[in-house]
Amino acid sequence: MKKPYFFLFAACLVFMAFQCEDDSNPTMEYEEKTLMASKKIIEDLAATSICNENTECKYIAFGSKPCGGPWGYLVYSTSINTDELENLVEVFNQSQDVFNKKWGVVSDCSASLPPTSIKCENNTCIPVYQN
Repeated sequence: MKKPYFFLFAACLVFMAFQCEDDSNPTMEYEEKTLMASKKIIEDLAATSICNENTECKYIAFGSKPCGGPWGYLVYSTSINTDELENLVEVFNQSQDVFNKKWGVVSDCSASLPPTSIKCENNTCIPVYQN
């Protein structure tokens, strides 16, 4: 069940990299759709994780802001294949960084702070942010 996420994610990236020859210059919109499809795959995988007394809640920097740093943090538990998730996130973050540079994407340069802690409620990892 966990391997299909990796293969689906890899397929999205391959399609983005190797489009039809008559459309050798992909549009920004096409590349953005591909990135968002990859993002959804990652978020769906993280959403399948559950927390309990046998698992640990974790978070990972997710996305790449044009000014640097992540867009946010993805919360998950060790009930899933964490190596797979972390690899998918790493590839996604690198791909989004390339996209941002290629298309001159801009954003506010505010820093996204990681959760101060994570708690387990109803078998779901919940990030806690304190001011």
